[in-house]
Amino acid sequence: MAWDFETDPEFQLELDWIDGFMTEEVEPLDYLDLEPYDVRCPKRNALVKPLQQIVKERGLWACHLGPELGGPGYGQVKLALMNEILGRSKFGPIVFGCQAPDSGNSEILAHYGTAAQKERYLKPLLNNDIVSCFSMTEVQGGADPKVFTTSAVLDGDEWVINGEKWFSSHAHVASFLLLMAVTDPDAGEYRRLSTFIIPADTPGIEMVRNMPVGHHGKPGHAWLRLTNVRVPKDHLLGERGGGFVVAQTRLGGGRIHHAMRTIGQVRRAFDMMCERVLSRTTQGTLLAEKQMVQEKIADSWAEIEQFRLLVLRTAWKIDKYKDYLAVRKDIGAIKALMPKVFHDVAARALHIHGSLGVTPDMPFAEQVIESFHMGLADGPAEVHKVTVARQVLRDYEATSGKFPTRYIPHLREAAIAKYGRLLAEIEAKAA
Repeated sequence: MAWDFETDPEFQLELDWIDGFMTEEVEPLDYLDLEPYDVRCPKRNALVKPLQQIVKERGLWACHLGPELGGPGYGQVKLALMNEILGRSKFGPIVFGCQAPDSGNSEILAHYGTAAQKERYLKPLLNNDIVSCFSMTEVQGGADPKVFTTSAVLDGDEWVINGEKWFSSHAHVASFLLLMAVTDPDAGEYRRLSTFIIPADTPGIEMVRNMPVGHHGKPGHAWLRLTNVRVPKDHLLGERGGGFVVAQTRLGGGRIHHAMRTIGQVRRAFDMMCERVLSRTTQGTLLAEKQMVQEKIADSWAEIEQFRLLVLRTAWKIDKYKDYLAVRKDIGAIKALMPKVFHDVAARALHIHGSLGVTPDMPFAEQVIESFHMGLADGPAEVHKVTVARQVLRDYEATSGKFPTRYIPHLREAAIAKYGRLLAEIEAKAA
């Protein structure tokens, strides 16, 4: 029997190194006026590139990739434990070469790109010389693919793309987009869409607006308008009508990584909350001695630990089964729980810090807003709850009788039928 909650000692040494490296070298970058994804910024590159080189020499660069793409091919459990630490800083994933959406986009290109496309896009993407954008959602329909209207029509040896895309993150600094468009409007719901690679400088791409999340962040989520955008025929990735298959290449593991990075953020809020309650006195006693404050600490700790264990078990199941469909329920549950855990802990930390907590001098207001963003990205949390419920109910059957199968009078009758004679014999002997 194998049921373990320990990390391999050798890998724990790597995690300890990552923890120290993040604290000393990476996390300070968060407090400079720099964008992690802006690979065109000389100041950013002067600080980030040397750190990336240290990570590469340590053998920890792009650990989500298999050996054929220059990575160590770590399983999901190791990646989850790494991302828990990297999530403490917005520069963490960039310095370690595993940032979204580039990590998922690189997997798509590795699976579906031509040799020329891999040379032009995948190779520099893996080295973080360029960044990319995954452009799926639309203004009128959000993440519901059934109402997408952006179209791609084959015209000779080119695809002509028209429409609008919404919240295309990092489009303003991306060298290329991976974009989903309707190629077969009369096909079934999940065969209408195809995925294309589009160079960012292709004529006809207009950035209508570039939006931040909340009021304090920098704009990074683009509203794009595409007017007669032409790309070569071979810029279709995967099969025509296979956009969902292509998208799934990047989503499963990415959600595990995102969840563990979120835990890194949540732990930071929790640590600050604990420090605060041990440092402030009101009404003659420490905040830590107030029962309502203690409740917030206890609830936060329990919620973080429960969520973390679910994520790690899901990562373990992915490594075991090598099949994302086998853990679809688990991934859906993670996606649905993630924004709630983040919101609740961050909101408690904000409240305990009083008026300071609502200012930009502390991270809590941004974290609370980000928790709502998290509940919308990759599909609303409600959609994932529906998936979880449907997957769970597949393991159950309806009863054909008038009463539930656990109806106590019926169970009592069955128990008497099974053990009644024995009980009567015992009673007779006792008499």
